[in-house]
Amino acid sequence: MRLSVEQFRCWEHKSITLLGMSGVGKTRLSAMLRNSSWFHYSGDYRIGTRYLDEPILDNLKQQVMQIPFLRDLLSSDSIYIRNNLSVDNLKPVSSFLGKLGNPELGGLALPEFKRRQALHHHAEIAAMRDVPDFIRKAQTIYGYNHFINDAGGSVCELDDDETLQTLAKHTVIIYIQATEQDEKALIARAERAPKPLYYREAFLDEQLAIYMEEQALSYVAQIEPDDFVRWIFSRLFYSRIPRYQAIAEQYAYTITTTDLAQVQTEQEFLALIEQALER
Repeated sequence: MRLSVEQFRCWEHKSITLLGMSGVGKTRLSAMLRNSSWFHYSGDYRIGTRYLDEPILDNLKQQVMQIPFLRDLLSSDSIYIRNNLSVDNLKPVSSFLGKLGNPELGGLALPEFKRRQALHHHAEIAAMRDVPDFIRKAQTIYGYNHFINDAGGSVCELDDDETLQTLAKHTVIIYIQATEQDEKALIARAERAPKPLYYREAFLDEQLAIYMEEQALSYVAQIEPDDFVRWIFSRLFYSRIPRYQAIAEQYAYTITTTDLAQVQTEQEFLALIEQALER
């Protein structure tokens, strides 16, 4: 959606999509706006509670069934398992994605890893296509004036024009561009605490072949899961930048992480958006 500053100011029910790498401040901003009549739509929360809920539970049950005491209780319906997802606790989603490598270190075999990646890909598309319906629900059911779509860091990987067009039709898309200093900080943070990630299959295949050759490994099961995530993160990070820039050029307005870090109130956020519209 393209608007003038005046149109934006007069927009009674503002709807904004935040795009950018994980860690640039999307969720911090969305959480702040929750206290100011904004409905916080978390793409990752929607993925976990709607589109990956059953696969996540199946994965948990599979782990529980390996423990004899708990297996007997679960099989006899004496206990049950459920997700405890919230917009501030999305660990079940990342745990389901998992990491590639040695099963003795918690890693997944390549076919299973790719299966979960594919499920996440389809779930993320579905969650983003749900945005128009949730804009309506936010107003008519929950009584919120405005809507903020806190999109996942892998939205740039979807390669789905229809989804982007849907977001652009119903929301103002804001791309949060990391400064060079913040890029380094995000990479360093990811290397300190490697987390499961989504990869396009072609990118994964290409990088995995390079890693296996560099490390002189013959089998995926020889990979140390955290080491692979650390190795690949910066490559993934820099591969996503041109993808986000391409989306921004066609659909979005751009702000920087430095700009966003200074925002402490709703009014400061709205003023920042107006500056982006003017540019």
